Amino acid sequence: MLNNYVPILIFMAVALIMGVAMVVIGRVLGPHRPDTEKNSPYECGFEAFEDSRMKFDVRYYLVAILFIIFDLEIAFLFPWAVALSEVGMLGFVAMMLFLGILVVGFIYEWKKGALEWE
Repeated sequence: MLNNYVPILIFMAVALIMGVAMVVIGRVLGPHRPDTEKNSPYECGFEAFEDSRMKFDVRYYLVAILFIIFDLEIAFLFPWAVALSEVGMLGFVAMMLFLGILVVGFIYEWKKGALEWE
């Protein structure tokens, strides 16, 4: 039983060793020429003019949450579509219920004006 996981463990160990090796090689062999321009905070090519803790409009967060929700929806849709013949009618109805709930939430956000930018 445990023999099935040995290739995965070997793969993870090799990946970890290679990742650490690349970072160490970069630190050891890479050039170190810091100056004030490289160490200054960068914000679109000019100096920062406001506090970095400024408040964002709440609509930004609503759009970000909507993106995450619909991104996860797609992550659930692809495996469901591939396995549709195995899940049968119950799986189809469950996915339609899931999509229906998402559509109702999307319509609610749309009606509230969360997607309107002024």
